[in-house]
Amino acid sequence: MASGKRFTPQMPEPDSDGAPAMDGWGFADSGFAITDDGKVTMTGSRYPLSGKVLPHLIPWISGILGIDVDPFDRNEPHYPPQVPAPVQNRKFQKALDDIIPSSRQSDDAETRLRRGHGHTQEDIWAIRYGSIARVPDRVVWPETEDEIEALVQAAVKHDVAIVPYGGGSNVSEALRCDANETRMIVSVDLGRMNRILWVDPQNHTACIQAGAYGRHIHTALKAHGFTMGHEPDSVEFSTLGGWIATNASGMKKNRYGNIEDIVRDVTAITVDGKLERYSVGPRESIGLNPRNLLFGSEGNIAIITSAIVSIFPVPDIRSFDSVLLHNFEDGVALTEELMRQGNIPASVRLVDNMQFQFSQALKPATTGTLARIKSRFQKFMVTKLYGYKPDQMCVLTLVYEGNKREVSQQQSRVRKLAKKYHGLTAGAENGKRGYTMTFAIAYIRDFVMKHWVIAESFETSVPWSNVVELCDRVKKRVVAEHARRNLPGSPYVTCRVTQLYPTGVCVYFYLAFYYKGVENPSEVFSEIEHAARDEILKSGGSLSHHHGIGKIREQFVDRIHSPAGRTTVQKVVAALDPTRVFGASNHGVRAHKG
Repeated sequence: MASGKRFTPQMPEPDSDGAPAMDGWGFADSGFAITDDGKVTMTGSRYPLSGKVLPHLIPWISGILGIDVDPFDRNEPHYPPQVPAPVQNRKFQKALDDIIPSSRQSDDAETRLRRGHGHTQEDIWAIRYGSIARVPDRVVWPETEDEIEALVQAAVKHDVAIVPYGGGSNVSEALRCDANETRMIVSVDLGRMNRILWVDPQNHTACIQAGAYGRHIHTALKAHGFTMGHEPDSVEFSTLGGWIATNASGMKKNRYGNIEDIVRDVTAITVDGKLERYSVGPRESIGLNPRNLLFGSEGNIAIITSAIVSIFPVPDIRSFDSVLLHNFEDGVALTEELMRQGNIPASVRLVDNMQFQFSQALKPATTGTLARIKSRFQKFMVTKLYGYKPDQMCVLTLVYEGNKREVSQQQSRVRKLAKKYHGLTAGAENGKRGYTMTFAIAYIRDFVMKHWVIAESFETSVPWSNVVELCDRVKKRVVAEHARRNLPGSPYVTCRVTQLYPTGVCVYFYLAFYYKGVENPSEVFSEIEHAARDEILKSGGSLSHHHGIGKIREQFVDRIHSPAGRTTVQKVVAALDPTRVFGASNHGVRAHKG
């Protein structure tokens, strides 16, 4: 049994390990770029692809989209766009100055702009090629819960809207300000509330402030032999508060659970004061629990300030694996059977053929005679000797975590199922590459946008019985919508299974098309994406698995809730925030009073 007193680990300052990009995803020092000879490379040194030349990517994109993509033909962004002048509320500003010093306030245009958008393609298109009609009028950085509580009360008194800001990584337009809001809007940036307040090594819990980035939580806990286990694709830039507010899920949820399984309690500031508990048990039955309202609240009813979470010992073993399969249907059947057997790997992800091709296109150039011979031999073995078809094959990537016995048992089951479904074990190197590449390819969307390709991802959850049919129907719907609009070339639409449950899976889709010559391409993309979402719902999928509703999916809410369900949500929000101080306006709940 672990023992010892509570302690406070050291946490880095929010951006001490690198400044974030202002006009797109990720770190400012990282991204994809075109070399002098027209190939692609990744800048910086943070990722396995960094510094590598990727000669196959542009030709592959051209082939898939049916367009000759010229690497030197760019749609040059004009970031930053013009930012509207801030709305002033002098009485509130006077009260604010008594709460938070001027050194932790800003009305700088670019600072306000960044707090007024997330990372949908619509957001990035708007800041690069369009405009955003409404952004916060002031940004503040509180350091204590007392400051936030006083700030909320001042907003109530002086009729000001406030919107919490964590990492700004959302893909739901949750941060977009209501264009009709006439009140002053204040963005409450939690970046200075980023500490781990305590770690309890005996009870395996930690209290962490809401503004802490996932990458910093992971590093600080690991130094003391623990992990929180929550690792979403956005872990580098998303925060604990954002995970709770969106009801998030991570890549290793099979072992550690989703965010609602990991969080033991939440502290938040509402218009009535601090929402907190005086003790937290392993499990309780205490009637209606206010804590539960905060999961998925998306800034509508409170500012989340901290949470008590479960932590886990760093596993003895962490290893990777991969399995090559003849087609997506075999992969789905294998993963379902793996789920039924229990004790599954920490992460199990199945990519379809198109995404498998994409991963191959991201491989650096093969150098050296022996390396080239090995590459050709491997291709011969796979396609000729084992009969894999390049336009059908897919891959399963796995992460094992646990003690030696657990990992051995998990790997043994995977190998047996691979044999049953005529799969070919592709090794740890390919599994690790597939898992870690997730963080680098997040930069691809913003890179291709400059080269006349618009792209985005969206997700759903779906019962096992509907997985293959849903994926097929959504792909066909996208192709039909693309053709109906006479858009150039062909669309890129692909999917992967990312999380497993006894009852079904999470499916991620990726959609892209060439937009040169297309009028209002961001709007056209949104139309096609919404058509795909319509098909998801018709095929038995959920509105969202972990991205949340925000504003981008609010038009579909009446298709997942009965009228009474929607009324209940509206009544709860109205009761908790009768003057609509929390101005995020998500879930279709309008907050403006103008």
